[in-house]
Amino acid sequence: MNCHGEEHTAFEMCVVVPKRFVKEDDGTSNCVEVLIKESRSAGLIVESVLGFTDEFIKLAAPLETLGRAAAELHMKKPTYIGMDLQFEWEEVKAFTRQPDGSLFSWHERFQCYHHLLYGIVNKSRRDVILEMNGKQFLWLVGESLIQRLESEGIVKQVFPLHDEVDRKELLRSWVLNWRNFTNQPIDDMYSYFGLKIAIYFAFLRMYTRWMLFPAAFGIIVHFVHFGPLQLLVLPTFFIGIILWAVLFFQFWKRKNSSMLARWQINYSVNVNQGYKFLGMEWGTLQSPMELIKSFGTDNAKEKEAYQRYEWFGHLTRFRNNAIAILSIICLQLPFELAYAHLYEVISSDFIKFGLTAIYLVLIQYFTKIGGKISMKLIQYENNENTEHQADSLVYKARTPNLFGLYFMQSYIGVFYHALLHRNFTTLRQLLIQRVVIYQVLENLLGNSLPYLKYSYKKYRAVRSFMNPLPAEKNLADYLALALQFGMIMMFACAFPLAFAFAAVNSFTEIRTDALKLLVMFKRPVPRVAATVGAWLNIFQFLIVMSICTNSALLVWLYDQEGKWKIEPGLAAILVMEHILLLIKFGFSRFVPEEPAWVRANRAKNATQAQDVCSKRLLRSISGGETAFSEMKVG
Repeated sequence: MNCHGEEHTAFEMCVVVPKRFVKEDDGTSNCVEVLIKESRSAGLIVESVLGFTDEFIKLAAPLETLGRAAAELHMKKPTYIGMDLQFEWEEVKAFTRQPDGSLFSWHERFQCYHHLLYGIVNKSRRDVILEMNGKQFLWLVGESLIQRLESEGIVKQVFPLHDEVDRKELLRSWVLNWRNFTNQPIDDMYSYFGLKIAIYFAFLRMYTRWMLFPAAFGIIVHFVHFGPLQLLVLPTFFIGIILWAVLFFQFWKRKNSSMLARWQINYSVNVNQGYKFLGMEWGTLQSPMELIKSFGTDNAKEKEAYQRYEWFGHLTRFRNNAIAILSIICLQLPFELAYAHLYEVISSDFIKFGLTAIYLVLIQYFTKIGGKISMKLIQYENNENTEHQADSLVYKARTPNLFGLYFMQSYIGVFYHALLHRNFTTLRQLLIQRVVIYQVLENLLGNSLPYLKYSYKKYRAVRSFMNPLPAEKNLADYLALALQFGMIMMFACAFPLAFAFAAVNSFTEIRTDALKLLVMFKRPVPRVAATVGAWLNIFQFLIVMSICTNSALLVWLYDQEGKWKIEPGLAAILVMEHILLLIKFGFSRFVPEEPAWVRANRAKNATQAQDVCSKRLLRSISGGETAFSEMKVG
């Protein structure tokens, strides 16, 4: 990604300020000129680009500037002996490099830029008068300049910039590389976008490749008639896709751990309970012991404060859960049942397609409202960091959230047909419409609308510095993937061909998401996420649900008379369900979550670190005894 391991300096940050129109000479200082001057004094390379109404200050940092900022942040980085040590610029050769050869990852560089920018403070002994287009204000002693300008509304945005060299290389090797449709340069994506986005695309690539098996299996089951063995086809398909799903997620865990080991990332990137209570975030570099000392030494008061904080968080989440459940029962459930009933009584297929399309469009607006309410409620929860807040938005057990709402919206109507009407023909027709229309709307809203917005903004900004759309979180991408997975898995026996549609959609999703990130959106802010987070548990939950729903579908299929007698065929289905549940929960013992080489490397690094610490401790003890002996003899 960066010239075969050689560091190259590129503009990676941008500060947006209003265009300067008035320039007065009355003893005041123009705040933008002060910002540019102070940024250069901090070691940054500055370039100003004028737009129609705004001025874009692009910033770059030489390697030494970033290195000294990392040392000031007390940033810990892996060394060649397997230990994570505090970074020192003078000892730079002792620290390992990134997979692309660079010294710092994108997340570390972003932290350094943030430290350099927000570390520009008024170091003079008096307040400084600043002005901007006739407006004057004070820059107080010791105050951050960026924060002051943000409070005054002068700094409108601070966001990462695309590196044109790396961006064009990714376009060539990723988006425009059609030799292998699922091939993705994951290491380069990690270097450019950070860990969270790289993990998402690695998961999407593996999911797409593995989807080829159930897609081919589903096509065979749907179109081929097996004669006397036809009754055994659906149970065989059901067993096959459950084993496929269990194997996929076990091998994904192995893949995830191997990527983290290759990128030299500690898996336990987490915070302890109470950090947010003490006013800290994951990025802060204060140790828990220092936090406790700064908080107080009274153990009784400290324990009481922690317990109060913990139970207040539980009560807040309980309140949010109650709001979610009542909203679903009073508002969501009647709407879903009304749609399901209308779909059942309407005879025209054309009207059914139209009804489903209108229903899915309305669902989009309902979900936006639910998402806004969720974000408001999450702000009052005791989430320790940004990633815990994101997980809180996902889990239904934590808060009224997008997945909980979408789960109810996507599946209530289908469950209505499956449970009450037990009509496989209508259920299959409904699934076809849901899968096809949902994917069309998802591609339209997720890909076409951002492209139209981007084209419109680009048209308006032809003569100015192009300001792309803000980068979207991949929360929506995981959400769409989870809903698709749940739809095709939970009703697999009713519509095996759905896996083929899902495979095609995943193929297109890889390229469209890549195009959006590299062309239409701003460069995302890097975030630390060592796994897919809460979504892994949601996928596992959907597997368990699919075992139950497909077993029920098979029972209804073979119990045409509705007598619910435990005949040999029905008993076999129930036994199969219990066996599959046992396999689901016991398979982790047969497929380890970490490859052997990852465990060996970790053990090797731990041994090396222990040897180094032991030698230093022995030298320290020996030196102390020698000094003590000299003092005793003297």
